[in-house]
Amino acid sequence: MTVKGATFREVFAVREFKVLFGSYALLIVGDSIKMLALSVLVYAQTGSPGLSAAAYMVGWLPYIFGGMFLLSLADRLPPRGVMVAGELVRVVVCLLLAYGGMPVSAMLALVLVTGLFSPVFGAVRSAMLPDVLPGDAFVLGRSLLGVTSAGSQIAGLAVGGTFLAVTGPHGALAITAGLSAAAALVLRFGLPYRKARGSARRGAVRTTLRVNGRLLGDPRVRGLLLAGWLPSMCLAGAESMVVPYLGGQGQAGVVLAAAAGGMAVGEFSVGRFATPPWRERLSWPLAALIGIPLLGFAAAPGIAWAAVLSALAAAGLSYQLGIQRRFVDAVPEDVRGQAFGLQSAGLMSGQAVGGALIGALGQAIGPGPAIVAAGVAGVLVALALGPVLRPEARPSLAR
Repeated sequence: MTVKGATFREVFAVREFKVLFGSYALLIVGDSIKMLALSVLVYAQTGSPGLSAAAYMVGWLPYIFGGMFLLSLADRLPPRGVMVAGELVRVVVCLLLAYGGMPVSAMLALVLVTGLFSPVFGAVRSAMLPDVLPGDAFVLGRSLLGVTSAGSQIAGLAVGGTFLAVTGPHGALAITAGLSAAAALVLRFGLPYRKARGSARRGAVRTTLRVNGRLLGDPRVRGLLLAGWLPSMCLAGAESMVVPYLGGQGQAGVVLAAAAGGMAVGEFSVGRFATPPWRERLSWPLAALIGIPLLGFAAAPGIAWAAVLSALAAAGLSYQLGIQRRFVDAVPEDVRGQAFGLQSAGLMSGQAVGGALIGALGQAIGPGPAIVAAGVAGVLVALALGPVLRPEARPSLAR
């Protein structure tokens, strides 16, 4: 019997989803501009591929600490207020980066410190999605957010490239502040008030540690978390080398935009045309697709082929659609916010670590070979995750 999935029309008929969708688009556009501008600014000042990669990934590193100690706030605070606060924090950070006149070390420290609550902001958004979109509509909503993420990255890179050329990285960072302010207004006046999901009986740090231990102690949840984290870590490491590989901000923007386009095509195609059972069956081969195209960088491709290979690799990220519903079913509802926060924190932390590792490798052997190494790691990771990504198998890797 064919299992019928939800439709885009049904998803967009939900008003709250439309608000989440629009504010998320503004967030991704702004973050794409900020990351590219900061990476270019650091590379221009230092000429270091390793520091450039670190700047590109530095916004993700606080997820390690925020994810370890603060995630319980996602279930203890009203969601609308938390998301609005997150956007206002981004406004302040981007204005300071643009006009604060800080050295590179101070800029990186600012992004690290103010990013500690980023896991909480993102967890609240993710936890709301199953509430407003039940059943398979949730998976399709995640697919649409993935397409939005990719499309917004393309728009952000295009706008960022324009402002980098016209006003330099400082002007591009100022644009990000404006987009975050707009997102704060959309969330404040577009979402209804919702009560917090959980209670505040114990301290946030203590509760976060206890629930994280509970989630990671469950073999099913742990296996699905690893399946979401590790392949993306390899791709992020490769992307962190794009600026030094091509040696120019305009060319890097083209390749990163192509990768975002590949991600959009993959998310849309799997979300729209694959039935729910087929999404799960495709998870493993799509995860393998992330690493294989990166091996082509061994031939030292120019910008055109680099864009094609990057797009193919990023298309494999659609493998995550096959594990989203399983993840929602595996976690308790009363800690759903923290569970999504842990998923996101591990994802972002892994990407930061991947960027740092491949950046260090690129410093030693060059950006091109480092991208190839990321591809090899991606293939090996997909092979190791086979027992988890195949829906008919138990997640033995997680035991």
